[in-house]
Amino acid sequence: MFVWLINKNNRLLFYITILVFTMIGLAFASVPLYDLFCRVTGYGGTTQKSKLAPGSNGKYRNIQIRFDANISNELNWQFLAPQKELIVQPGIQEIVYYTAKNLSDKPTTGSAAYNVSPPKAGSVFMKVDCFCFVEQTIQPGEEIKMPVSFYVDPSIEDDKNLQNLSEITLSYTFFKIDVK
Repeated sequence: MFVWLINKNNRLLFYITILVFTMIGLAFASVPLYDLFCRVTGYGGTTQKSKLAPGSNGKYRNIQIRFDANISNELNWQFLAPQKELIVQPGIQEIVYYTAKNLSDKPTTGSAAYNVSPPKAGSVFMKVDCFCFVEQTIQPGEEIKMPVSFYVDPSIEDDKNLQNLSEITLSYTFFKIDVK
């Protein structure tokens, strides 16, 4: 009977150990898997990346694009969005420029997080090129213009969830990056 109890305890220990390592593995994998899920589906306003705009047949409804710029408190920059809103035709590539200026007396590096609103628009807002794909280092007093090239996917016309969508807001927030 004692041998059977030891085997039973060993089996239980084995299963608990496997469960613990599985949970640890899932904890480490959850962030990249969630990021992948958001990029593939556009969930949570995550925009899609694209190589080239497909063009327009001129039969699509126009979409108004607004721009927003934010900055974290720890980054001493001025960060401005393009002033004008754009009216875009799905399938036509557009380019706008955000402006950043380093107000500090030393070079600083920042990274931009982005999203679109409403979140359901993330699946059809396609970025071709963006300053947000790389960290930005700005010298003291320097002002730079940062391009964003994008288009709205014509598939917006086929998606029943997006039929009433007439306006999309592209928003960026810059955060300080400590460079060593």
